[in-house]
Amino acid sequence: MGLLSSQVGTKEMVLLCRQLATAYEAGIPILQGLNLVRRGGISRKLSQILERASARIRQGATLADALRPESKYLPAFFVEVIAAGEQGGTLDDMLRDLADFYEDLLKLKQGVAVSMVYPGLQLAAAWFLGSFSLRLLPYIQGTGGRTFQFEAYVRDYLAFQGRAGLVALLVAVGVVLLGRTGLLDVITGGIKMFFWPFNMISRRFALSRFFRSMSLLVGAGMRMDRCIQHAARVTMNPLMERDLLRAVPLVLQGHTLVEAFSQVNCLSPVGRDMLAVGEKTGKLETSLRKVAEYHLAEAKAAVSIATKVMNVLILLAVGAVVGFIVISFYGGLYSGLDTLT
Repeated sequence: MGLLSSQVGTKEMVLLCRQLATAYEAGIPILQGLNLVRRGGISRKLSQILERASARIRQGATLADALRPESKYLPAFFVEVIAAGEQGGTLDDMLRDLADFYEDLLKLKQGVAVSMVYPGLQLAAAWFLGSFSLRLLPYIQGTGGRTFQFEAYVRDYLAFQGRAGLVALLVAVGVVLLGRTGLLDVITGGIKMFFWPFNMISRRFALSRFFRSMSLLVGAGMRMDRCIQHAARVTMNPLMERDLLRAVPLVLQGHTLVEAFSQVNCLSPVGRDMLAVGEKTGKLETSLRKVAEYHLAEAKAAVSIATKVMNVLILLAVGAVVGFIVISFYGGLYSGLDTLT
């Protein structure tokens, strides 16, 4: 479980989805599969979640219905994909896709974290060295020609860092509390939807999930309007879901997919072209899967670009801080020497 959220972490979601997918493909009943996962080295919290879900399944609930009451702990995307798989008879494919999705997501998170280590160390060094230098200057000037007491300054500096650390700890506790109450998800959700580069990345991941779900549901023979409804819910983006659902009434009226999705604004040009190709060739499932892979590759490339841009911005910020420290230190030092002379 993450500090910033009560939901199951990405690493445990990888383990859960991969073990469930393997068990289901091997023909093991879902109840027995859940019991196998519980014995597979997962956390106590996730084990309790699966135990409660197993009890609901024994009472006649589907897997998705058994997991929905655990929405505080399980990602809504995970539950909706399972529901779509059960509706379309493609639960094995959906579980496998979920495992692949969370493995890719874990790799992305780990890659971003690793790439931010060096800039983070630079920022930390700039803070400690900069605050040390800038606080040292007035301390030297205040001696008035008397012997500089370095030990006294160090004690004062450590007290300052202690106060700064306390403020940082209070901010961190506030962020954790926001995460536990769900308010942080609302804030980060707004950032993902409206601020670059997060909105670009979020949109491409959402389109990839939409087209992949559509491909699986179309292949399962589900009615097209229901395919769109389930796949739109899987985007986990309220604005995109509402936009995509505008195609449903036109589909029910007998329009082609190209005509129905002409009213949808969030689709990419590639997505529209592949819909047209799929309808003309009769290979809609394949076309949808290809465009899902295209958007996933785009999303990964966008993450890589955004990480590089953030690294450059942090380096520029560090350079600006270092320049400010050098100018302020030497400017104050020389002005102090002029005063003494």
